[in-house]
Amino acid sequence: MRTTSRGLIAAFALTPLLAGCFAPGDNGAGGGAGSDGRLRIALAIPPVQALSPYSNDATVLSKLSVAEGLTVLGKDGTAAPALAKSWKQNDATTWTFELRKAEFQDGTRFTARSVVDALDHAGAATPKPRVLSDMTLTAKADDEDTVTLTTRSPDPVLPLRLASPALAILSAGAYAKEGSVSPVGTGTGPFEIRKLNGKTGATLDRFDGYWGGKAKAPGLDVTWIPDGTARANALRGGEADIAEWIPTSQAKLLEADTRHVVSSVRTDSLILNTGKGVFTDPGLRAAAREAVDGTDLVDSVFGGYADRAQGLFGPAVPWAADLRVPVTGRAEAATAGEVGAETRGRTIRLAAITNRAELPEAATVLQQRLEKAGFKVELDVREYTQMEADLLAGRYDALVFSRVTLLDTGDAVAYLASDFTGDGVYNIARLKNPEVDKAIRAAAKESDPDRRHEKIMKAEAEVLRTDAVVPLVHEKVVQGIAARVEGVVLDPRERSLVDLDTHLK
Repeated sequence: MRTTSRGLIAAFALTPLLAGCFAPGDNGAGGGAGSDGRLRIALAIPPVQALSPYSNDATVLSKLSVAEGLTVLGKDGTAAPALAKSWKQNDATTWTFELRKAEFQDGTRFTARSVVDALDHAGAATPKPRVLSDMTLTAKADDEDTVTLTTRSPDPVLPLRLASPALAILSAGAYAKEGSVSPVGTGTGPFEIRKLNGKTGATLDRFDGYWGGKAKAPGLDVTWIPDGTARANALRGGEADIAEWIPTSQAKLLEADTRHVVSSVRTDSLILNTGKGVFTDPGLRAAAREAVDGTDLVDSVFGGYADRAQGLFGPAVPWAADLRVPVTGRAEAATAGEVGAETRGRTIRLAAITNRAELPEAATVLQQRLEKAGFKVELDVREYTQMEADLLAGRYDALVFSRVTLLDTGDAVAYLASDFTGDGVYNIARLKNPEVDKAIRAAAKESDPDRRHEKIMKAEAEVLRTDAVVPLVHEKVVQGIAARVEGVVLDPRERSLVDLDTHLK
């Protein structure tokens, strides 16, 4: 059992703080102790932008069934109907969507005009949502129940793209305040946000006007608990009914019937800043790549709840392994002496976020290995919300990061485009490489699914050739669910958690 003394001290220290953390009126979460069938949920990453769908908060809206897009990602990875009941492709760049009858949580009617307004706002957002980073989308209302979408260039996976939580359709009231968008009471899902209390908690009630029927749970009381040990304690102590992302060090301390392991499309990697600083040198990037290795991290840090990374896409992406392309043409690694000469008097800033408990521990291991290879390393560990702006601005040399590779569209091209193309909106590596851009564009244009997968894997090889990212492990996510809860969605893509059927027994 891999529990350090530091972990035990943290667990005991946090236990008093958790008592009553879901009590009525506290942290914006009401209901207390699951009264009246309400579900108490402990989430990991506090809101960055008040649950705006144009930020990383978007997945909270889908996890809690607050808002919906025109489509939803089905279990088989294909697009399924949501607010659109059907669609057809008219030509290479034009699609028509027939809408279902639905109502927003503020009582206004969902129409084609709602779709146009929502997609226009998403396209005009600064920065753009990652799902729109590589394309331009326009929407036109044909009548109240029909909308036509047009892309500047062919987009064979547009229905998949529209399933992104970032493209949720909200009522006009969501956009009433210029420069912001609010999902509070403006979605169409079975649960309505009634109160959002900063970055600590939220109260959601069942929306009885939901087009898909009435949810079994009367409401959700959500508390954000960034510390993974504290989330596990909340579940063990009966303070939470659902606790996401249980740290692997805590997983085996849970009762077997409350521990649920999900193979995830999440890959943990070392991302190197190729835009400025030490790692503009390909030889030094290669030296960093040779210094780090995810093999022993699987057991030592992740307690067996991971697989050693083979590339950007792991076992939860079933077609990737058979189509993987050998990586050739990498730069030669600088020797330890050369590394010392290049970095003398300079410190590499290595960042890690605390919201996933394993990442700081992995970063400490990588720090030691990089220093052994000749680098001087300063470790900066903080919550993601405190670090995001600096990451996007390129103020770090390296980052130990966990990324859901199929989050944005369910299609890997959107992830590759946002994270690794020259104009990608989430290009933390600040990579600008013509061959990478060319390979990703080729995959984006391919409409045949099998050939698209082949081109995605060619693009993966081009990205890995640059050493801008060094994959470490493919995670297995541990979700904590109390034995008295039924119907929690165990989603490898981490988009869903609670739906119509989730309830207390």
